Amino acid sequence: MEESSPLIRERQGKLEKLRRMGIDPYGSRWEVTALAGDLQQQYRDTAAAFFDSKAVAVSLAGRLMTLRDHGKTTFADLKDRTGQIQIYLREDRLGNEAYTLLKWTDIGDFLGVTGRLFRTRTGELTVAAAEFRLLTKSLRPLPEKWHGLVDVETRYRQRYLDLVANPEVATVFHRRSLLIREVRQFFDQRGFLEVETPMMQLVAGGAAARPFITHHNALDMDLYLRIAPELYLKRLLVGGLERVYEINRNFRNEGIDTRHNPEFTMLEFYQAYADYHDLMILTEEFLPHLCRVLLGGEELTYQGVRINLSPPWPRLTVVEALRKVGGIPEEDLEGAERLRAVAAHRGIPVQAGWGWGKLVDALMAHLVEPHLVQPTFLLDFPLELSPLARSQPDDPRLAQRFELFVAGLELANAYTELNDPQEQRQRLEEQLRAREGGDEEAHRMDEDFVRALEYGMPPAAGEGIGIDRLVMLFADSPSIRDVILFPQLRPKEQG
Repeated sequence: MEESSPLIRERQGKLEKLRRMGIDPYGSRWEVTALAGDLQQQYRDTAAAFFDSKAVAVSLAGRLMTLRDHGKTTFADLKDRTGQIQIYLREDRLGNEAYTLLKWTDIGDFLGVTGRLFRTRTGELTVAAAEFRLLTKSLRPLPEKWHGLVDVETRYRQRYLDLVANPEVATVFHRRSLLIREVRQFFDQRGFLEVETPMMQLVAGGAAARPFITHHNALDMDLYLRIAPELYLKRLLVGGLERVYEINRNFRNEGIDTRHNPEFTMLEFYQAYADYHDLMILTEEFLPHLCRVLLGGEELTYQGVRINLSPPWPRLTVVEALRKVGGIPEEDLEGAERLRAVAAHRGIPVQAGWGWGKLVDALMAHLVEPHLVQPTFLLDFPLELSPLARSQPDDPRLAQRFELFVAGLELANAYTELNDPQEQRQRLEEQLRAREGGDEEAHRMDEDFVRALEYGMPPAAGEGIGIDRLVMLFADSPSIRDVILFPQLRPKEQG
């Protein structure tokens, strides 16, 4: 067992030795006046003579990453949240008693160090330690630096080790934090109000998905973890909040793959007196803005492919995309039976009871979406797939809806909102019949939402953008698990 390995037993022995010596191996506060990365940046061009003439005193704390013992002198590397810096410890400067404590120190321990900066003969910026203190004893050895932490399963299960062993991982999550900050700034500047809506809901609505179910003991009733905030955000439009957005956690009881995690983050926003064409323009402003802030321009590389986010972006109706990208003749796009024959010919699995809309969706997923590398809007989806969207006035089979694809990733889904309460009730009743027929992802009836529409909701458009997938794009990450700190995993078998 790992718990009884010689290395762990050795560290536990050092822990007990420290305690017998009266030294607390889990220390308290340490005054930090400088950060490793900041020092490296501030003094990157400063010559050694400067430090000889002017004492620069610093106090740092961080994790010990290397330890090189040379008898009466020791070199070490200390890592904090900003980077790494070399530490120089000498017995004649620290005193014999303090220097001897290095014997009970291991890589992975947290130390506090005070001292002065200098440059070594090789030019490395270094802290000459005047004092050090053990702040936390590490009982488990870190992954060996020459191997790193490369096992993907271990990296996701023990993200804390992944962050220590692979510095580029922390860079991804710093970028994620900056992206979310810029999302807020972008929408705040355009008059949108950030709001929060319930995560536990009586009716799971706003998307076609299976929910997670929980139980409230005091009220003795089942509740659903939200699959989308849409119906609550639309209630706010009814209440007069004309521009709202939420950066929200959603929960969908669905499969896990490189693009899906059961718990994920979405940006969802709604704008009164707009339609889906207005949101296309807004989205063409939004993504290039993020790219400029995060990467310094409007181009990026994703998995070896150069992506140009400069607008305007191509706009294809779903029918045009199936014809131009999917290679389906126009005459085969008219009815369900011909689409079913196309699916059979192309080896695309479909179900017997699917109508024209669901067949279109299946063909799109296989024949079109993977090939949309440069940013592309797909427009006018089947209304059958869009029960909350306004229909096209010239073709009631279609919804005023778009999806945005970049690098084969669906990043956004938006539509002109249906605000006719009678038609909305009829659509939700059709969804109920579909649920009774076995469609577990069909929408549920939300009587209070329909009641809200009866009070009047202004014309509006709404959009959802996957934050995790945006981070995937801007961090060049092939899997959603790389951009979620603690992705959902199957429990590890014990044995």
